[in-house]
This record gives sequence, C-alpha cells and structure tokens, in this order.
Amino acid sequence: MEGSGVNIDFESLSQSKKAVLESLNFEKPDIGIILGSGLGGVADEIEKPVKILYKDIPNFPVSTVKGHEGMLIGGELKGKKVCAMKGRFHYYEGYNIGKVSYGAQLLCSLGIDTLIVSNAAGGVNPEFERGDIMIITDHINFFPEHPLRGKNDERLGPRFVDMYNVYDRGLVKFTEDIALEDGIKVRKGVYFGLQGPTFETAAEYRMIRILGADAVGMSTVPEVIVARWTGTKVLGLSIITDLGLPDTLEPVNQEVVLKAAGEAAPKLSRLVVKVVENL
Repeated sequence: MEGSGVNIDFESLSQSKKAVLESLNFEKPDIGIILGSGLGGVADEIEKPVKILYKDIPNFPVSTVKGHEGMLIGGELKGKKVCAMKGRFHYYEGYNIGKVSYGAQLLCSLGIDTLIVSNAAGGVNPEFERGDIMIITDHINFFPEHPLRGKNDERLGPRFVDMYNVYDRGLVKFTEDIALEDGIKVRKGVYFGLQGPTFETAAEYRMIRILGADAVGMSTVPEVIVARWTGTKVLGLSIITDLGLPDTLEPVNQEVVLKAAGEAAPKLSRLVVKVVENL
C-alpha cells in the first residue's frame, strides 16, 4: 500500500499467508528457497509436494520472465519442511520494489529459519569461469528504489535494519565445507545488484569490478533486504552464466544465460539439497 514499508501492508500479507498455510500439509516450513533463472531442479527433489500457482495466492505478483514458472511448492526435502518459489519477480518487469520482494516477505512470514536465494549472474572477477558456483558473501545495492522506503510497520520489521552479516557467515562456511566434501568447486564473492533489463556495457563491468564486486545480476538484493528485515538468516548462491570482462567481452543474451544456467544447475541443485539435508 502507498506509504507503507516495502509497499506491503500487514493485512495483505496476512491474506497471502493464510491462503498458503491452508494449502500446505504442515504448520510452518523450516527453510524457504527462491529458485532463479534455470535453477528449478531442486523443486523436483521435494517430496509430498503441494503446488500453489502464484495467481491463486491473494495479493501475489505473477512472473512474466521466461524460465520463471510462477509456482510455490511446499513439501519435504531431506526431512526438512520447505517452501520453494519456482519463479521470482524483477524490478525491470515493471513491478515496484515492494512487489519484487513480496515473495521473500511471504516466505519469511511463514516462519522459516533460513532463506536460500539463488540466481544467475555475470562474473566480473577475472579468475571466474562460466558455470562456476559463487557463494555470496556480501552485496552492493544499486537498485534505484529501496524495499524499506516509506512508513514502517513494526509488526513486519524494525525501522532501521542492521546489514551486518547479511549473508550469514556460519552458513557460508557450512556450505563451503559441504561443497568440499562433495567435490563441488565453489567460489566466494560479492554480488552487485542492478535493475536491468540491459546487460552491462564494458565500462559498467569495469566500474562494478572497481567498486569491489565479483558478480552482477538483476535480482536477489531486494529479497535479501526484506529477509534481514524480518531477522531471517540468508544463504545466497550464484551461477556464473557469462563473463563481464571488459577487454574480452563477448555478446550475451538470455538464451546464453539460460543455457549456461541449465548446464550448471545439477551441481547447484545437489549442493542446495546437501545443505538442506545437513542444516
């Protein structure tokens, strides 16, 4: 609603939450998962799935981007109760930043302890390779609108949010250890969030690297901010689908991104499943 924090009012969120909980076969999930571009394979691992179309959830946005199916899936994953968003919302689709972050806000309102967020990203670290998995250690927010701008509702979260340890250090180390045990190569780095939908110019990639980032994408940051607003722990994971190296830049489009994400998705899915199993 106009004037309220993240443009989400308590009553609308309560309606969404009520509809989802009435559909699920458990009282509350332990873990929320947001599955990004081409990264929906984890959903196939969920047992006893309850599938809820976004269009059937009151006040919920609908995905419009190829590769984002638009479905909330609740069930069990390696003995943990989970809710996974298969499809997310982007600022470039025309949604205000409140709608972009609404799904994360809903997952957190269900009572999850941990939110796992994944995405496809362009690598600006020259040591990275296409298909790498990066554990996000921090982010730089360059979105033109902030999800907590406006009047704050204390029932949802505090006015001022501490972004210390935004990507939980314990979860980062835990995930790194799981990857090592399972033979999955991972990188660590900083994610740079931009609004899109254009891919970056060579000069912009150079700027992003100078400012201290290792990868850049068009999602994740608004969702993570509202998760931390609610006090939920966050684990962020990126698939490096293309390389934004200014001096060796090549053409890129969504087909290239989805192809690279699809090729790397099985190892990311395996990692996420192992993390959930051992949490």
